[in-house]
Amino acid sequence: MVMIKSFSSSAIQNVFSFRLILLVLLFGLSSAQLSSNFYSSSCPNLLSTIKTAVNSAVSNEARMGASLLRLHFHDCFVNGCDASVLLDDTANFTGEQNAGPNVNSLRGLDVIDTIKSQVEKLCPATVSCADILSVAARDSVVALGGPSWTVLLGRRDSTTASASAANNNLPGPGLSLSALITAFSNKGFTAKELVALSGSHTIGQARCTTFRTRLYNDADINASFATSLKANCPSSGGDNNISPLDTVTPTSFDNNYFKNLLTQKGLLHSDQQLFSGGSTDSQVNAYSSNSASFMNDFASAMVKMGNLSPLTGTNGQIRLNWLITNTIGTKDQIGKFEVVDNNCVYRMSYTIMLGTADPTLSRTKAVRCSNCGHEQALIKKDFFRSGLIVWEACCGEGSVYQYE
Repeated sequence: MVMIKSFSSSAIQNVFSFRLILLVLLFGLSSAQLSSNFYSSSCPNLLSTIKTAVNSAVSNEARMGASLLRLHFHDCFVNGCDASVLLDDTANFTGEQNAGPNVNSLRGLDVIDTIKSQVEKLCPATVSCADILSVAARDSVVALGGPSWTVLLGRRDSTTASASAANNNLPGPGLSLSALITAFSNKGFTAKELVALSGSHTIGQARCTTFRTRLYNDADINASFATSLKANCPSSGGDNNISPLDTVTPTSFDNNYFKNLLTQKGLLHSDQQLFSGGSTDSQVNAYSSNSASFMNDFASAMVKMGNLSPLTGTNGQIRLNWLITNTIGTKDQIGKFEVVDNNCVYRMSYTIMLGTADPTLSRTKAVRCSNCGHEQALIKKDFFRSGLIVWEACCGEGSVYQYE
């Protein structure tokens, strides 16, 4: 017997509730502006739910805070904050997860999966993955002792992703100062904001492949610092060995990152470029001696980054599953969608916990729509990381679930 976890049988009978969900799926949230209270009525416990999940994840692994912050940054810098970074590849596009800056390095997807599952149970088809990423990034910084800021909400999710856009827009660890300034300027950031946002490297770890060239070729690196890292990052091999971006306090969000740069202990070439006799030296000096100033400027820059080209109003969609797009009334991109009767299809998601019986049902006339009495069917979609997704379909002319 199949155990349906997301919606009770009484909820299935509630036509009014289904109408609301259907309207959200079809037309989305009507607001075209981001606001701090966007979900105050539709999902009042959203922020506390995300915060609890993030705190738990960071408590289990402090590095996860940096990973979630990086995930938000790598989303926003590629065509805006639209959760495109989460999408798996499809037959129609190559996504961003396997782009050069992301391959073998994106982390935190399981945490986002957990949060999305919790939020869908709390407020079905209401909260975007893009907003979850934005709030999780803020809560991660706070969990590691950093500043808080007001996250404006109301973003919607993209229906596509682009590996080439990720390759072209995400600044790499080998960039020069001028290239960094250009990359951030292209997104509307000043050089001062570049330095402030780079301060996020006060937490987290980097793979050997991202700083090997600096260890063995750069002149502006502290000799003893370089020697201490070479054992874990040989001149060949060990690409995925990791070292902290801030060796002093790698799990505390503070201003030690800037103090490290003053003594040529920046792990990445791009880090040390911020203090290398160029135009940003004075700002690094300022942040190294004034933690409060850094924290304030970082928070302001994060608000600005969170506002990069969001999809709002009826643009985009509210994804029901973070790694695939919603495809109502058509064959699914993964190719597992069964067309029901007369090509009329309605999708209504139920999450089936992994380990339960396979809910694939033969098409039957015995199951009838609770609204109009027409024969309907349950169809299996696919196994996903959160469980199994099942869809209810009805083609009755009087059904509010009808799709043609």
